[in-house]
Amino acid sequence: MIRLESVSRVYAIGGGLRVLDRADIEVRENDYVGIVGPSGSGKSTLLHILGMLDRPTEGRYLFRGRDVSRLEDDERSRLRGRSIGFVFQSFHLIPQVTVMENVEVPLFYQQVHHRERQERAIRALDRVGLSHRRDHRPGELSGGERQRAAIARALVSDPELILADEPTGNLDQQTGRQILNLFDELHSQGRTVVMITHDRSIADRMPRCYKIVDGRVSLERDT
Repeated sequence: MIRLESVSRVYAIGGGLRVLDRADIEVRENDYVGIVGPSGSGKSTLLHILGMLDRPTEGRYLFRGRDVSRLEDDERSRLRGRSIGFVFQSFHLIPQVTVMENVEVPLFYQQVHHRERQERAIRALDRVGLSHRRDHRPGELSGGERQRAAIARALVSDPELILADEPTGNLDQQTGRQILNLFDELHSQGRTVVMITHDRSIADRMPRCYKIVDGRVSLERDT
């Protein structure tokens, strides 16, 4: 599904700050991949490139054999909207609207009809066990419920790939385990999941794991 070939990201700071250094990564269909590294190692930069939110300075990013690093911005945006669901540490829910309206947001940008948006949002909320809270606002939910809402939003477009960035970072240990169990379940149902984390115990749950240190990526485990 994904192949990064000698991908680097260099920012024009001073003489050039190399945040990602010639990374080679492969993500196959129905993979469950962890990318583990300490704060400041380049994880966020790597996530932005994998999610087509940023472009490599060097190298190629192939998504299903297509070099997406060369696409125009509008093409990348359309492909990203159809193919990738994002789950972030800080949830990024809109506080002024209901849970269901938050889940509908990706479909709104894809110009899906109102009734279909609602039907798909309800199905996504059912899938994460949160349909009973669909008319609440994010501020009325627990941390675990907010993350479930964020996962439902990631699922509503039926993406090929789920990218999760420290999805348990703002949760207590018990709630974090519940969220990780949900990701395990999604993977068992055929989803391709890439999870970025600084937590070694989380990375150890995943069959394949890459390590990133000072912008350099290496395959640590492939079982």
